[in-house]
Amino acid sequence: MMDSRFYQIFTDWYLIAISFLLIVGIFYFLKLPNHLKVSKIFWFPFLILVFTVIYENMGGYLKYNFEFNKLVNAALGNEENPTYNVWLFNIGYYQIGTILYLFLIKNWLVPSKKKYINWLVFVFIVLVIAIQLLGIEPIYTSQPIIFAIGANMILVGSGLYFIGLITEDNYLNSNPFKLLSFWQMTFILFTYSLTYINSVALLYLWNINKELAISLMQINRVLGVINLSLLVLWVASPKLTNIFETEPYYHGSI
Repeated sequence: MMDSRFYQIFTDWYLIAISFLLIVGIFYFLKLPNHLKVSKIFWFPFLILVFTVIYENMGGYLKYNFEFNKLVNAALGNEENPTYNVWLFNIGYYQIGTILYLFLIKNWLVPSKKKYINWLVFVFIVLVIAIQLLGIEPIYTSQPIIFAIGANMILVGSGLYFIGLITEDNYLNSNPFKLLSFWQMTFILFTYSLTYINSVALLYLWNINKELAISLMQINRVLGVINLSLLVLWVASPKLTNIFETEPYYHGSI
């Protein structure tokens, strides 16, 4: 029989919403022809969708299975706050998530600008490793510096996309309102711009005004659902050719 704590955690509206999106995404991905399943314009958004839903649900499981979370925190050197699951989101969202979204952005850039994403990813990985090895921001506590670095790189990548959108002939000959990349990039830019301050200052806000911090986290979750919905649209887009146009530069390699 399902206990009340498990029920409370996994009937949260956010986990239900993103799990539903994953089911829809799997359905449309399985319906793709084989030659489209191996195209990065479809499997890469699907990969981000699967990865995000897995670590978000894992975050819920860590709140349910206190003993397991306590063991992980102890292994990471955190014995003061054994209930924290922030280590998972540091790895999943702030670090791996940043790299995945940078490569997703690279997918839509003009060929001459793709190299900048490679450098951003390389510099980000080096900085993340250095910051953690030096003990500046341990993996088990809030990492505002790493988030700020990653968010700025996402914003730089977004800027490169929009520069190409208004300067490159292939984009100028397209209708941006019918490009799924335009809508995805718009919401990525909006998400990282809107959540920049409250994500960097979340630990501080949590200590001085818990209700405000929770409200801001709800905004993050709503934006997260929208972004995941757009990833599902990527996978379903072959069925929506009357709505979206073919991306001008999706044949470039990651």
